[in-house]
Amino acid sequence: MSYAIIGFGSIGQALARAFARNNIEVTVASRRRPEDLLPQAQAIGPKVIPRTLQEAVKADVIILAVLFEGHRDVARALPDWRGKTIIDAMNTNAPVETLDGLPSSAFVARSFPGAGLVKGFNHLLARTLAADPNVEGGHRVVFLSSDDAAATADVADLARRLGFAPVNLGKFDEGGTLVQARGPVWGPLIFQDLFKQEP
Repeated sequence: MSYAIIGFGSIGQALARAFARNNIEVTVASRRRPEDLLPQAQAIGPKVIPRTLQEAVKADVIILAVLFEGHRDVARALPDWRGKTIIDAMNTNAPVETLDGLPSSAFVARSFPGAGLVKGFNHLLARTLAADPNVEGGHRVVFLSSDDAAATADVADLARRLGFAPVNLGKFDEGGTLVQARGPVWGPLIFQDLFKQEP
């Protein structure tokens, strides 16, 4: 299984640290040239490899860590996304009417035909995401939601490999709506640093 993070801002770099900490190779890409990403990537770890967007989308599992409005630019990199798992780590405050009344990840999924799209890793602040998730005898929780059960299982497995405790909230229009960023009302609830204790 190969992995890529598209977007190398604070969230992308935080996720790259999680891969590096667990000695898992990951491609990183952004609008900047690979050589421009190299100093930051090398500072994180030798298995964080800057590549072009066209190279990054060859990965089996791709994490979207771009600004929400940039997801369509990524989607144009391939005509068909069959066989790919996309992790939507983005948040948006776009009005519901601009998303055709859909949860944001269901809206994003339209741009990646054939892919299994999973919402995940979006509720933690970058500094928390970058820190070791093994804390006080437990594991930091990441919430997942998707309409694709097989993709969710793959992402849950990755989350565990990275040291997190995955919690499946169900489909996008079920429990998954909890992690679709929508104003300040739910934010204090979902943006918490939760832990799952070892059994």
